[in-house]
Amino acid sequence: MRLNRTKNHFLNWLLISIGYLLSPLSWWNDLFINLPLAYLFACLFSLFSPRLFTPGIIAGYWLTNITGLLLIHLASLRLAGVKRLTRRQWLINGLISAGYSLLILILVLRRILKPFWLYQH
Repeated sequence: MRLNRTKNHFLNWLLISIGYLLSPLSWWNDLFINLPLAYLFACLFSLFSPRLFTPGIIAGYWLTNITGLLLIHLASLRLAGVKRLTRRQWLINGLISAGYSLLILILVLRRILKPFWLYQH
């Protein structure tokens, strides 16, 4: 019984860690995790139509952030010891996510960021 509880405790902290890395709480990690995942997401959608690249990268970025927040929330509920974020913290995190989304949009519209198979060598 104790081993199962320790395993669940470890799993919850692992989910919180992964969620933190995906969430807007770790804005510094977007460049290394969220943006590459959003880029891959957009590349997959652009296989169906190149027009889907721009909405795909924005949607992919937001999905990584939402997934991260959900992982944190669900795992912390299991641990039952994590406090909720204040409205101010939610607002700041939302503004950071919106800022990154605007940056991605500008990079895509200026054709700096595009599917890798459209780069000409």
